[in-house]
Amino acid sequence: MRHPLHLFHYCPRCGADCFTEHNEKAKKCNNCGFVYYFNSSAAVVAVIENNRGEILVARRAKDPAKGSFDLPGGFTDMHETAEEAACREVREETGLSVVSLQYLFSIPNIYLYSGFEVHTVDLFFRCKVNNFKGLRAEDDVSELLFLPPGEINPADFGLTSIRKGIEKILQIVI
Repeated sequence: MRHPLHLFHYCPRCGADCFTEHNEKAKKCNNCGFVYYFNSSAAVVAVIENNRGEILVARRAKDPAKGSFDLPGGFTDMHETAEEAACREVREETGLSVVSLQYLFSIPNIYLYSGFEVHTVDLFFRCKVNNFKGLRAEDDVSELLFLPPGEINPADFGLTSIRKGIEKILQIVI
């Protein structure tokens, strides 16, 4: 198996081209001694139910897994809490405002972005929304729909962590 940082050849600190594998989690510059640890990125996932108990499902507009089902969410920005990221991602992708949220669970994932494997920890939140009037598919979402839990098939979700998360969610809501 290739090292997760196999595409990184130059030290980000001094620019030297002697940036080599230090261990399974890091690369080290043989010039300046800088060690870069490859840690997971934080990502958030929003589980939103309407008053009929249906779950808001998004259709992915972009790769990876373009056209498959997903849940609203995305990467946490620098200087942002996971809770702030969940609210922001919901607003960006659905036009909805989250009024409260509750942490549910996390799942590790590998998200392929531009040919690079981004290791993530996906943090799932149950998000409460009071007003669904502004609901619209935006950003990297092509369609939004509410599905009753009994009609949700985890195999329809293209990302591994979301598929696993849906399986857990269905155990909670059914």
